[in-house]
Amino acid sequence: MNDLQPLSHDDLLAMRAAGAEITECYRVLTKAERNIVGEVLRGEGEFVELNHFPDDDVFDRDTQSQYYYHAHRGLDGEHGHFHTFLRPPGMPDGMQPIEHKNATEPWPDGRDALSHLIGISMDSYGFPIGLFTTNRWVTNEAWYSAADVMQLLERFQIDHAAPSWPVNRWISAMFVLFRPQMRQLLSQRDATVAQWAAQHPGTDVFEDRALDITSWVAISVAGQISSVDALLTEDKQP
Repeated sequence: MNDLQPLSHDDLLAMRAAGAEITECYRVLTKAERNIVGEVLRGEGEFVELNHFPDDDVFDRDTQSQYYYHAHRGLDGEHGHFHTFLRPPGMPDGMQPIEHKNATEPWPDGRDALSHLIGISMDSYGFPIGLFTTNRWVTNEAWYSAADVMQLLERFQIDHAAPSWPVNRWISAMFVLFRPQMRQLLSQRDATVAQWAAQHPGTDVFEDRALDITSWVAISVAGQISSVDALLTEDKQP
């Protein structure tokens, strides 16, 4: 899931810039003996599983992007993870959740019909180790097709300083540096759900507690930057 070959030169340049942004965020946090996760948890009290950090999430009114950090599963090496969303006012005109006539639970609607984009797994040192997608019930979202959610990836941006400017810059840049993997994860998400539904006829696949993580991939910021640099070097060769 790490094939970057189909990307254009402009895409690679954008990813290189995002990698530099992420590296800069790490630099300024390290100078203050802080890290991404520590910034999100700072001043928030005891770290309790399932609680959102910060308590009322991080939201950008202009872009309609939203995220929070928490923990609720025992992935090896994971301290917790970010959940990221986009709300309807930030979506393209006319974008609607899929039709699901056999839903056993109500889906949010109107301005609350948000889409979960990607989860970002973090280690205990405050660095990302994986990306993943989830089933609908995990985040109580409205379910949009993978093709639609892919359009939303480029719209995610947190462009303010609360609760931490480095964290907001970092998470926004992650959506550029790892967009190829995020697209592939979303395609795999829909394939996983379709296969599960076929194997469990008569059940509401979106509410099946036996299916929570629908796709996952390990990531390395340094590795991704190296891959991008290698491809850009190839582009320069005659």
